[in-house]
Amino acid sequence: MYTDTAACLRAIQAKDARFDGRFFTAVLSTGIYCRPSCPARTPQARNVRFYPTAAAAQLAGFRACKRCVPGATSGSPEWDVRSDVLARAVRLIDDGVVDREGVAGLASRLGYSTRQVQRLLTDGTGAGPLALARARRAQTARTLLEATELSHAEIAFAAGFSSVRSFNATMQEVYATTPRELRNRSTRRRTAADGGLTFIDLELPVRQPFCPCNVFGHLIATSIDGVESFHDGAYHRTLRLPVGHAVVSLRPGHGGVSARIGLSDLGQLPTVVSRVRRLLDLDADPVAIDGFLAEDPVFAPLVAAHPGRRIPRGVDGDEMAFRILLGQQVSTAAARTHGARLVSAVGDQVDSPVAGLTHLFPTAEQILTAGDETFALPQSRRDTIRRTALALAEGDLDLGVGVDRDEARAKLGALKGIGPWTVEMIAMRGLGDPDAFPATDLGLIRAAAELGVDKLEAHSQAWRPWRSYATQHLWAMTPHAVNTIPGHPGCSEEAA
Repeated sequence: MYTDTAACLRAIQAKDARFDGRFFTAVLSTGIYCRPSCPARTPQARNVRFYPTAAAAQLAGFRACKRCVPGATSGSPEWDVRSDVLARAVRLIDDGVVDREGVAGLASRLGYSTRQVQRLLTDGTGAGPLALARARRAQTARTLLEATELSHAEIAFAAGFSSVRSFNATMQEVYATTPRELRNRSTRRRTAADGGLTFIDLELPVRQPFCPCNVFGHLIATSIDGVESFHDGAYHRTLRLPVGHAVVSLRPGHGGVSARIGLSDLGQLPTVVSRVRRLLDLDADPVAIDGFLAEDPVFAPLVAAHPGRRIPRGVDGDEMAFRILLGQQVSTAAARTHGARLVSAVGDQVDSPVAGLTHLFPTAEQILTAGDETFALPQSRRDTIRRTALALAEGDLDLGVGVDRDEARAKLGALKGIGPWTVEMIAMRGLGDPDAFPATDLGLIRAAAELGVDKLEAHSQAWRPWRSYATQHLWAMTPHAVNTIPGHPGCSEEAA
């Protein structure tokens, strides 16, 4: 969008928060870049330039606005929706691949040369992979400065800087202030240590409107004992990370989601935030999605009743695939039982101060070691789970954030025992495909009949590219626990 100057000017004149994260406004007269909704006086059109990413604005010599904090916005929905190589690269960088594996590792995962990846990202985002990763580190450091009582040295290395000197220099360059001054302006610092974890409290921004009932309701109703729990008004779960593990406690709030994150390695904070945002689908553009779906008279009343629906996704594509396989043709309660049995048998145990969190969901390699007694399932289902685990363990199947979704679909469909419904469910919840559609799902068929929709799959073509969101609206027509957050105001009539 940043190339459409007229549209960008209209957005900043209206101070429209819907465009936060989609582009950044740089002001030539001040040398500052802002989010579109910045409350400062709107600059004159001749003095502004627009950039697709914060990293691009930083490379052009602009510093971040101290008033609107442009790095602390929702991410651009573009990188989540698109499935091309550029979007895959951005998702991998957000997940921390460059910090862990360097540009060469990023290129290897994408199947391109480092030079091709550099050119691709520079052309598409205005910044190369190192600059994008640097902007990510700077925002992580700022978050830690404002939200914790950690020393500057601890923050520097946790955020991924190679030295305190480079940390100080970057913060000065990006924010035109010192780490000490950033910290002194904050009054919300709170850090606690418990069970070998360091806990940090954050507010995760969300584009409005945001309907939390079906996304939180689904996660709560399908939670697996040991890995997930719901109590004290919050959804809790463990996360397996590239380094160590984390526990997160999430609850919807006013204008966002409150998150309490406990980390065994502080350097994993940005990866956790990125995965939680994917889990709750926080970077979606609800106005665009709802507006499109509401053009169909079938959806207009559904969207009007519950605007801002999100897709309950997963923190890991492999985990979501196994959960969907375990839940095939059984009730929600039975799927939870199967999952808990598997977790208890082969999942890693963790010490957690959060009640109910005792294990990490097992890896594909660990699932391959599970005996028949672990699976109270038909033999054909056990074989399918083991075939899937073997394909993932040997690298023949990739369900990670940087995967080519079409390729993943084809490889999933080629595995014996995995049919179209399973492929679409994994694509929707594991791969984050906004246009997945399990047309043979009985819940969708019943909802379509109630709405008078004949030939559901054919009719669904009018809902592209947002059929995953259409699915959420249709599912919510059936009264079920997955559509409500227990005790949450506004959810009581969710499925009415």
